[in-house]
Amino acid sequence: MDIKAVAGNVTTLSTPALIVNLFQGVTQPGGATGAVDAALDGAITRLISDGEITGKQGDLTLIHTLGKLPAQRVIVAGLGKVEKFSPEVVRQVMGSTSRHIRGLGIRRFATIAHGAGIGGMDAAPSGQAIAEGTLLGLYTFNRYKSRDPEDPARELEELLVVEREASKLPALQQGLDRGRAIAEAVNLARDLSNEPANVLTPTEMAERARRMCQEAGLECTIIEQPQMRELGMGALLAVAAGSAQPPKFIVMQYRGDPGNPSNNIALCGKGITFDSGGINIKTGDNMGNMKGDMAAGAAVIGALKAIAALKPRINVMGLVPATENMPGGSAARPADVVRAMSGKSIEIDNTDAEGRLVLADALSYARQHGQRRIVDAGTLTGTPFGNLAAAVMGTDQELVDRIIRVGEATGERYWQMPLWEEYREQIRSDIADIKNTGGRGAGSIAAAYFIREFAGDAAWAHLDVASVARTDRDSGYLVKGHTGKPVRTFVALVEDLARG
Repeated sequence: MDIKAVAGNVTTLSTPALIVNLFQGVTQPGGATGAVDAALDGAITRLISDGEITGKQGDLTLIHTLGKLPAQRVIVAGLGKVEKFSPEVVRQVMGSTSRHIRGLGIRRFATIAHGAGIGGMDAAPSGQAIAEGTLLGLYTFNRYKSRDPEDPARELEELLVVEREASKLPALQQGLDRGRAIAEAVNLARDLSNEPANVLTPTEMAERARRMCQEAGLECTIIEQPQMRELGMGALLAVAAGSAQPPKFIVMQYRGDPGNPSNNIALCGKGITFDSGGINIKTGDNMGNMKGDMAAGAAVIGALKAIAALKPRINVMGLVPATENMPGGSAARPADVVRAMSGKSIEIDNTDAEGRLVLADALSYARQHGQRRIVDAGTLTGTPFGNLAAAVMGTDQELVDRIIRVGEATGERYWQMPLWEEYREQIRSDIADIKNTGGRGAGSIAAAYFIREFAGDAAWAHLDVASVARTDRDSGYLVKGHTGKPVRTFVALVEDLARG
């Protein structure tokens, strides 16, 4: 889909559909919406007066222009209350509006730059939010559906973002290009997470990561099972032991500040391409969703794609330990003891607590390769926040605070949970250094405390994204299936660190 900024007057633009906007409580539209209203002989104002157009966020009103404008249709999109306006509102509105337009069978449309008036938003962030919302909201995963030859695909081909002031076009286009890079990275992560597990094996996941790196100009190394043994990755190998599929340890490297190797961060993502639970097998209910237990690993791959395009001045290592967790005859058993790459011994209390095991070796690898900062993510336990926020925990408060701040800006929210010393008692083992579960209470914290053991003296934070990795309905720019979170958090964090 082509997305570009153009200079012009919306009242003279020929397009099948034009999106304008309205804030809640506005009774007399101004700016571009006011100009369109005047050309339509006050139709928008009358519909406001009648209560049909409210300006509430998410409300859409379709008006056929009937020749009064070169634009065949006008869609008035509600932006909500002006005091709550933000890039997240633009993303949400463009996501739902773009899907609505696609449903009409329209292939080309235009929009004004949202927020340029009383919203007070500059051109670049407006453009970024427009591109992100549009491309994320239009995402589909239907490659396994047979297409009816009499039902042509309704794919949008072009979006024009219209700006009256030509001086704003460079910044607007820069924002659109940036938004495209980020959205395409998120959609890559969604594609990986939505794939069935018989297609996206650890080998296939590694191959797609390698292909992305080749296209993006990144270094990529795939560590195979014999090398894992040499490196002492006993935790990862224990999880992989029950599967016929060989594990892969994916290492991606972006060198944005090659002259300063200590300016670095490692992003680690759990890459369990299917999680049966192992010997502690899960119940059959919704087990099919466990094809997405590699969503955090997919997010690391997606984030590296965007980082390569945006080129921040920082070095980034992306690590994805990829394997299945299956109950084969050679599978790890409860009460087995294994040794992680760091040398720490682990009692496997429950084979379904496998994500933290593979992350243990990922963090150990990051530390042995001089990573000063480490952020890991995994679909581990879920959180008490429902699908509105993920949990964040860590040893470095500045890093945790950055994650919360950039998450709020991207619309990927986080809430900090404690890591008090008393929680370590939950992972104490009688026969090994630690065990991999801590009982029913404080499950998310116990999982994070386990991973903390492998962070060493690095600044470290952990994201438990199980509750936000997928959604069961379309809403704004989120589409049913896997969400691609936390790609945008990873990218925003890396850029924030690069700025100092």
